[in-house]
Amino acid sequence: MTTTEIPLARADGPAPARSRHLRQFDLYRVITFALVILIHVLGSTTYQQDVVADAVQAPLHLTREAFFALTAFVLVFQYRDRPVQAGKFWRRRFPLVAVPYVAWTVIYWVYSMVALNQPFGSMSGQLRTLGLDLLTGNAWYHLYFILVTLQVYLLFPLLAKLFGLLRRRPWPVLAVSLAVQVAVTVFMSYPPNGVGYGLISQFFATLLPYQFYTVLGMTAALHFEAVHAWVRGHSRWVLAAMLAGLAIVETGYFLSVHNGEWPEMASDAFRPYLIPWCVAAIAGIYLAGARWAEGRQRGGRFVSWAVDRSFAIFLCHPIAIALLDPLITFVGDRYGAPWTTLAVYPATILLTFGIAEVLRRLPWSKALTGRDPVRAGA
Repeated sequence: MTTTEIPLARADGPAPARSRHLRQFDLYRVITFALVILIHVLGSTTYQQDVVADAVQAPLHLTREAFFALTAFVLVFQYRDRPVQAGKFWRRRFPLVAVPYVAWTVIYWVYSMVALNQPFGSMSGQLRTLGLDLLTGNAWYHLYFILVTLQVYLLFPLLAKLFGLLRRRPWPVLAVSLAVQVAVTVFMSYPPNGVGYGLISQFFATLLPYQFYTVLGMTAALHFEAVHAWVRGHSRWVLAAMLAGLAIVETGYFLSVHNGEWPEMASDAFRPYLIPWCVAAIAGIYLAGARWAEGRQRGGRFVSWAVDRSFAIFLCHPIAIALLDPLITFVGDRYGAPWTTLAVYPATILLTFGIAEVLRRLPWSKALTGRDPVRAGA
């Protein structure tokens, strides 16, 4: 959905063919996708009321925030020194994400009817369901992310008008954005009387709950050199912030459970006590990527392979988890947790990689993965 190939361009001319590759973001993406698969495997191999499993899931929700920060960073870094032409930008960006979104919405719509043995009903009713899924991202549990990404692309020409303000006064803008973020998460986590879950759930597939991380990514791109130098020069502070943020998450989670909240709700992605952890973890993952990029880049070929297939991996990994349901049942019935998760996670990784590799080699790879097919022998 994003790329770490970032063209060098000037405001007075088009982007040249040469690109600056920020290699640290390759590992950033691989780490984050590994955590995305982990949280989904964990949710599929444990019970909703499992207090320990939900305690592990709570901090893993950082993945969505990390990716929206990265998406905003890449877009802004690419355009920070040249104007954004809305029409050209949309024509270039939208098809690469919108077409796979539509294709996979249809795929999961069909899969839910066939594999899950749901009653078919009338064709008109099924088409209405498909139309609603396209509008809400509810065809499967991960597709909302692509819908929000499309919202970022839609709004980006407008967001670009904030570049000057973010350059001059980044801290006040971040403070206002953070205040909005806290208010939104408090409202979603502790809604006032009379506000039902139906209303709250409408926010999940909108940019609003992720706006702070979008602004954070934009700010980091506009001040990249200074941000990079600070993170590399203050690695101990970053690690300390991660530990403090993690402690806040787990304290908030266990206090919520102690006060009678359902563990699944206490570990929800929109809890306000997740915000410090998410910010620190984003910095920590970037730090890991930066140190890796400056070193020997162990596993570099695998990282490059995984980055090329990252969108395909994201799109298809829930199918891999579903196909492994017999393994989940077999290990779960005999050994229980945490052995089910430990067995299913590597199996999911391997199966997902296999499916993604097939998808990237199909003639219609671009429609399914947003990338041209891999050439024979590559």
